[in-house]
Amino acid sequence: MDDGRKIAHVPKESWPSFTWYAIEFAIVLAICMLIAREVVGTLTELSPDIQNYVWWGITGLIFLTWYVGIRGFILKKKILRNRY
Repeated sequence: MDDGRKIAHVPKESWPSFTWYAIEFAIVLAICMLIAREVVGTLTELSPDIQNYVWWGITGLIFLTWYVGIRGFILKKKILRNRY
């Protein structure tokens, strides 16, 4: 008889770790786009071409702030590591 250990699904061993980065990328990009949309929506006196540049600038700035500033420096602190 099989006791179930050989057929049990262990998510940590079968879930590809790169998908967590893809999910994080999608969430960060969506938040950047939503924030930029709200900010550009208040700038009605600008032409649509300038609004497009402002939208991309805000999106890129928030995206770089997350990946370079927050994720690169703050989340890499030794105290936040889960090693014993």
